[in-house]
Amino acid sequence: MAALGFAAGAFYWLHARGSHPTPDVVSAEPPGFHEAPPSTAPAGKPVNAAVTNLPAASDAKKTAPPVDPVLPLRAGEVLEYTANVSKVSNVANLKLQIVGRGSFLGKNAWHLQALVHTENPLRMVFELDDQFDSYSDAGTLTSMQYEMRLSERGQKVESIQRLTASGSEPAPASATAARVLPGTRDPLGMMQYLRNVDWEKTPEVRSPVYDGHKLYDARARLTGTSASVAVPAGSYTASKISIRVFEGGVEMKDASFTLYLAKNEAQTPVLLEAVLPFAVARVELVKAK
Repeated sequence: MAALGFAAGAFYWLHARGSHPTPDVVSAEPPGFHEAPPSTAPAGKPVNAAVTNLPAASDAKKTAPPVDPVLPLRAGEVLEYTANVSKVSNVANLKLQIVGRGSFLGKNAWHLQALVHTENPLRMVFELDDQFDSYSDAGTLTSMQYEMRLSERGQKVESIQRLTASGSEPAPASATAARVLPGTRDPLGMMQYLRNVDWEKTPEVRSPVYDGHKLYDARARLTGTSASVAVPAGSYTASKISIRVFEGGVEMKDASFTLYLAKNEAQTPVLLEAVLPFAVARVELVKAK
């Protein structure tokens, strides 16, 4: 269950919400994160994928440089999904939200979050209530800190990882340093990045993705421009994005993913299909607000 979905945070690196859910955890913002006013950039305008990574900033800086670019994410947006596995419907619920924008490690950053819980009848045998938090660069969505608070079958695990490309930046006492490639995104940042790509100008993007355990190479390609998609939230015309995942330079042949982005201003992720060795999963949009 820890490996069932990908970009939408569906289930390859995220999990799912139960019919008797526990209250969502409200965790404190990490030290150094300061709320910022919303961006004045026009919301929903896609960007070209060729974004240059910003230079690293000192922890001592407390305000974000005004020259940093900011992708037009919608602070306060909440997307709710239901997950269907093989022929079993609504095994889990997933909530993706953009908590807000602020300054983190001296840079403009977005706070992204996923809340996931299993649903009965699966919950009776696999009770799962997990939370994932991402603090990602506002201009590139490169991950700066990735947090996992897992509660699975009565076992609780908390992991806070400070991502570093150089290995020279020490992590605070409350976190662990994770050495990654330059430009690495976590699953939440990757999802938001894909929906902000201008797919008419950039038909394929590649990015290293760190899921909290391993580093992967994700390659996303536009394979359809007008797919018809019906989900609980409604019917949409969507762009079809095929995602291939590589580990150590070798493609994972037993797993494939297809993401459908609505052809609206926000390029809302409305459906994620995951073909895995043990099941076929559909993660469908239920509500957007």
